[in-house]
Amino acid sequence: MYVPQGFEAIDTGVREALQQLVSELVVSTPEAMYETAARERPEAVLVMNGLHVFPENHLEQIAAIRGLGITAAIWFVDDPYFTEDTAVIWRHYDHVFTHELGAVEFYRSLGAASVHYVPLCVNTGMFHPRRTGPQYKYDIVFIGNAFRNRTELFDQLAPYLSTKKVLIAGGFWERLGRYDQLAPFIKDGFIPPGETANYYSGAKLVINIHRPWKNGQDNRNTHQLPSRSINPRTYEISACGTMQLTDVREDLGRFYSPGYDIETFGSAEELQRKMDYYLHHEEERRQIALRGLYTTLRNHTFTARLPQLLDVIAPRK
Repeated sequence: MYVPQGFEAIDTGVREALQQLVSELVVSTPEAMYETAARERPEAVLVMNGLHVFPENHLEQIAAIRGLGITAAIWFVDDPYFTEDTAVIWRHYDHVFTHELGAVEFYRSLGAASVHYVPLCVNTGMFHPRRTGPQYKYDIVFIGNAFRNRTELFDQLAPYLSTKKVLIAGGFWERLGRYDQLAPFIKDGFIPPGETANYYSGAKLVINIHRPWKNGQDNRNTHQLPSRSINPRTYEISACGTMQLTDVREDLGRFYSPGYDIETFGSAEELQRKMDYYLHHEEERRQIALRGLYTTLRNHTFTARLPQLLDVIAPRK
């Protein structure tokens, strides 16, 4: 039984992959977990994240499900940004999975006996190369909320970006110091996954800037757990066959090869230099994008990733 979080791209990817990998799949809402489990009697229950949309009696429902003799597992995909909450939630589950490399030892230090690093991946039914109309054609695209590290970077890049065809989409971009200069390029508010994929596919370059992990402002990381792992956007951009330039997380090299199927930057100056280079070297840009697409389709789909999770919660007999 799968209990979704409400992240359309992730939930759809998990559900479609599980339909291929297990003999029977039941999907429940967070509100009806126990009712559904009691009726369907699944071998195992997989809960996505257990945050945000889950009701107050979430943990009581999990206790009751386990009381039926059903294995309960949770996959945290927002680590380490909500450790104030996940440090409590994990204790109610038989198995803990996290997409964050640094969180494995964190949960073990709290007493978790079964905790596993299962990185995120991509729903290729939603994120894939596609022909797009002129409304999606940009030199440079960034989609995401305006966390402080992102506004600092874009403030530095503003003079350069103002000379290009640029899209900056998401919330809270009024936090920019140079908002007036970049305002013509900003599309305020949430962009649905399908639209996001259109913008990625239509772009020449997509910037990926990871969320800052420190507690405060936008996070509930009271345990101050550093983030070491790449975000789902890394896979999603590459799955659209577009070249991305990303800041570096420690485990990036496990999944992609910088300079071969992805490109990286460590400062605004380096990012500007590389954007300018690849905008003027189309063939090199296309080759990196195609290699990134190949790597993603070969290794980083939900169908490729979920067997390692299933081998823990529902091992083959």
